[in-house]
Amino acid sequence: MIQSGFMYLSFLIFFAGLIVLAEKKAKGKFFKYVPAVVLIYFTAMLLSTLGLWEKTDDVNMYYSTVKGNLLPAMIFLMLLRCDLRKILKLGPKMLLTFFAAALSIAVGFIVTYAIFQGFYEAETWKAFAALAGSWMGGTGNMVAVQQALGVSDAKLGYTLLIDSIDYSIWVMILLALVPFANKFAKWTKADTSVIDEVGAQLAAAQDNQRKVIDFSDLIVLLGTSLFVAAAAMLIGGKLPTNDFFSGTTWTVLIVTVLGVIAAMTPLAKLPGSSQISNVMLYTIVALIASRANFAELGQAPLYIISGFVILAIHAMILVVIAKIFKLDLFTCGVASLANIGGVASAPILAAAYSEALIPIGVLMAMMGYIVGTGGGLMVGKILSLL
Repeated sequence: MIQSGFMYLSFLIFFAGLIVLAEKKAKGKFFKYVPAVVLIYFTAMLLSTLGLWEKTDDVNMYYSTVKGNLLPAMIFLMLLRCDLRKILKLGPKMLLTFFAAALSIAVGFIVTYAIFQGFYEAETWKAFAALAGSWMGGTGNMVAVQQALGVSDAKLGYTLLIDSIDYSIWVMILLALVPFANKFAKWTKADTSVIDEVGAQLAAAQDNQRKVIDFSDLIVLLGTSLFVAAAAMLIGGKLPTNDFFSGTTWTVLIVTVLGVIAAMTPLAKLPGSSQISNVMLYTIVALIASRANFAELGQAPLYIISGFVILAIHAMILVVIAKIFKLDLFTCGVASLANIGGVASAPILAAAYSEALIPIGVLMAMMGYIVGTGGGLMVGKILSLL
């Protein structure tokens, strides 16, 4: 049994690295539907259930210190890829579809929670808020909302369970619908010529970006992100708080704003922010999972059903919007997956239509990083009032 805080942290990062390596080497479809970050969570949760480590004072100190300090730095780095000037090039119709998809997801959460509210455990709204952060952005947004609202590590297991099972089914459905794109366009009377033009422009712009990562890039990005995180925590701790806005909530919002601003500066041109933020994300996810227990997932079937109800409401609203605004299936599908799946899956769906459209999938998914945390907190606030 591990009792040393440093051994506990070292083992979790080492273990996360092995799973990421397995994902890289795997040739089957397993990791296509079960991302490494989900596998890290549930395997670490299993090891926690088996009692591989003990919650000593030293272990608890490493858990709270590393998780609390890395989170704002991770958010800042994650947002460096979200240049609003590039996102605006997508055009009004695609931006409208993205936000319509995000709004329909929020409505899905609110309606579903209202329907099943009597069956959920206490404070389930917090877990739903974290999942909303993920389904409007990504795993990083989910962790940010979890930290901001104080969602228990056990309840985060529910959100990742839905995020894994329901999301995988949704990806398969959207990919299966690709052959019906022309029929859908005829039904909605959509014009797809603009999409091909935007995709070609974005692809040309991406080819001009520097790909090689230097040591100076890594240390500047790491140092800046940690300093911004420390400054945000200092400022956030001095701002007024209430039942919903804690010092941590302020910290998350501050680094989100700073990240969006920094994405339009030369700092964003340095390659490596994605790699460093992913190291932080996987470390944080492993730490969260290390405090959870499978015995605490007694309501898993109810949560999985709830996830499908949310997706059904989201799909119905998006189809209605597509008919009203004459949207094509590509735009609707990628907007949906940019929210629910993020950078990991939106480009895959875009590529299923055409490789030239991959940059559109990437940029739409990047928008999710911007709105995910705020969207999750907004959904949480509404659910807390029900």
